[in-house]
Amino acid sequence: MRLSIFSRLVISYFALLLLATGVSVYAIIKLSLVKNVTHSIIAVDNNLSDLHKKLTDALLSETRYEKKFLIMQDSVLYDGFIQVKEDFVQYLNEALILADSSEVKDLLAGIKQGHDKYQALFNEEVEFLKAGKHYSKSQYKKEKEKFTDSILEELKTLRILSQQKIFVKIKNLSEAGTRAQTFAIIITAAALLSGIILSIFITRSITVPLSEMKKRTGEIAKGNFEPDLDLPSPPEIGELASAFNLMCNKLKEVDKMKSDFFSLMSHELRTPLTSIKEGTNLFLEGLGGEITGKQKKLLTIIAEESNRLIELVNSLLDLSKMEAGMLKYNFTRSDINPLIQKVIVEVLPLAEAKNIKIDKHIENLESVSMDSERILQALRNLVGNALKFTPYGGAISISAHMIQKGLEVSVSDTGPGILKEHMDTIFDKFHEVKLMGSGKIKGTGLGLATVKHIIDRHGGKVWIENASGKGSTFSFVLPV
Repeated sequence: MRLSIFSRLVISYFALLLLATGVSVYAIIKLSLVKNVTHSIIAVDNNLSDLHKKLTDALLSETRYEKKFLIMQDSVLYDGFIQVKEDFVQYLNEALILADSSEVKDLLAGIKQGHDKYQALFNEEVEFLKAGKHYSKSQYKKEKEKFTDSILEELKTLRILSQQKIFVKIKNLSEAGTRAQTFAIIITAAALLSGIILSIFITRSITVPLSEMKKRTGEIAKGNFEPDLDLPSPPEIGELASAFNLMCNKLKEVDKMKSDFFSLMSHELRTPLTSIKEGTNLFLEGLGGEITGKQKKLLTIIAEESNRLIELVNSLLDLSKMEAGMLKYNFTRSDINPLIQKVIVEVLPLAEAKNIKIDKHIENLESVSMDSERILQALRNLVGNALKFTPYGGAISISAHMIQKGLEVSVSDTGPGILKEHMDTIFDKFHEVKLMGSGKIKGTGLGLATVKHIIDRHGGKVWIENASGKGSTFSFVLPV
């Protein structure tokens, strides 16, 4: 019995959750260890380093106040000395509280002892000064410097010891981190491997059929309606594949009916339309007798509409042949410049009637492999579209230049532009063009579809861009 998609996903998620939980628990344990060591460095060793600086500064301040007092005998200086001494004692007591090893405690005890002796010597000098007695200042100075130098040396040793402890803890933390990292990599690799195997085992039967269906959808969009989906998959996807095949059969039937209809109608319409056109021309030439001005006007309209219908029928026939792969191409290396010039000459009367200016920008071009007749047809369609959508007094620009990948040709107009949501489908057959700022719909949707078939058959690419201000630019590239 095949498990449903829901059952497979539940099993997969549950197994992956267990693996993730195991890795998370291990990570939490190791992070807790890191937190404890980090707290020890910040709360003890780092504070001891700060206290070393404070003790050093306090001791140096004491010596400055003491020397100035002995010279000037100012009570303000004595009070400053007492204040700094109290600070030193406070910092020393804080360091004793933080001390976490006998070595640090012994150093602090030696500092306290040396400081007490330094204080005792200074107090003796103060008493001598108060009593006005003579004493050996040089001897006292020498003794005090001996104790202060000893204290500074021990403070330096304290700083070095604190830094060494921080280094040792960081080193141990690094080694523990390396071990944890190695272990975590092993666990993670095992978890990932298990998860990958589990995911492949459980989800392959889901993702592979869906990918195949996605691929087939793209083929259907290109016109391939063969119902060939036979997928080993969960029940839900199997039912979807059966429905997909049924849809392909229906689409294939509809597409064949449509192609047959257009082909038949095109052939059937061409003969009577040609007869109508020729008959109308005979009347206009006066072979059927003299005609009035009003009759001539009506016959002219009939002739123009007949021409339009014949062009539409020819476009349908060409497109049908292109889609069926029956249209032959004669590729030769040719220059596209004469083709562009020919199109401009053909459309010039219509452009002049609408007061539309046609600019040509042709750079030094190389010959490319192409079917000149088909490229001419594509150019006619693009330039004809530009004329159709360009308002009175506008402008059209036709440019061609060489790029790294081949020859690029662009046709720009100053029309209203194409709505953004239609730009991805504008080259589909029977797509009706909607203009910006207008609800009007123009065209049959065959011209651009024909252009795309021709350019694709040449191995090139065609696209559209809206200008930042107004108008659209159709461009195509032919490989060199």
